[in-house]
Amino acid sequence: MSPDKILFVDDEPMAIKYFERLVSPLAPVITALSVEQGKAVLRERGGEIAVLVSDQRMPGAHGNELLGYAREFHPGIVRMLTTAYSEIGEAIEAINSGEIYRYITKPWDLGSLHADLRNALELATLRSERDQLAHEKLLVQQRQLLGSRLASLAMLGAGATRGDSSAAMQRYARSAIAAHCSMPATDWHKWDYAGLLQAEAQRGMAIARELGRWQAEFGEDRTAERAFAQLAQALGVQSQGASLQLPSAAPLTALLNAAPGQLPQASDTVWLAWLLWWNRPVQVQAPSAGPQTGAWTVQLPATDSAEPPVPADWLERMIEDLVDI
Repeated sequence: MSPDKILFVDDEPMAIKYFERLVSPLAPVITALSVEQGKAVLRERGGEIAVLVSDQRMPGAHGNELLGYAREFHPGIVRMLTTAYSEIGEAIEAINSGEIYRYITKPWDLGSLHADLRNALELATLRSERDQLAHEKLLVQQRQLLGSRLASLAMLGAGATRGDSSAAMQRYARSAIAAHCSMPATDWHKWDYAGLLQAEAQRGMAIARELGRWQAEFGEDRTAERAFAQLAQALGVQSQGASLQLPSAAPLTALLNAAPGQLPQASDTVWLAWLLWWNRPVQVQAPSAGPQTGAWTVQLPATDSAEPPVPADWLERMIEDLVDI
């Protein structure tokens, strides 16, 4: 829901009463009697507020301090200053510093006040729509990056595995989905297309080197107990036969949800490297309290029943499931 309220801050109760009477036909009005009260309202209800109108001269702190606070923490709110004619210089300074959209002189002219507030509300609506579109675009870009990473890992896995790596990669994707893998935290103002491709290529090369190193370190002995001991040692946990517990889901998702430009640590690649090296069925069980709480169990399946064959479109299915989390 788009913000639709006006916050008016003034230390004079009569001014607040008069403003509410004049403005309430345009939009719901929230009021505060000081800068600190105004900040408290912004902290609690900032998402509801479209326009902030603050008096300049108030005891304790001036209105431009509140407007600066709103600019920093609620930049989508349209900020306005109301001043006496003798304080115009302060209002102009606030405009020039980017703190406010417009100033309103006292005493208010009803027609001008309504016109200014209508324009401010319309601007707030446009900003809200712009921010929503930007948010939706960001989600699309993050999903594309997440899907691209899984596809890249599938290609790296094919080169790091003896035989077909599809089953191992499908297990890896399923464990990431079960762990509710998050979207990579990406500052899209920082990255252009070429820079992002370069960062992801460097990340992929680092992962490839680590996968190869782990394959050599795990060795040729693939008995179950030793295999789980190898995984436990690499992750810094204890194994019990063909079973171990992970204190968190981080190893299951580290290669997918890291921020661009962040090169993987050796521990980040262990889980995928081990799945590719083991290349047999394995069961990953989420904590009973939920995927974000408690230890994850990795163990051999309870039965020796064969896994169903990996479908030809397994990667497409996994990407769709992953980006829909």
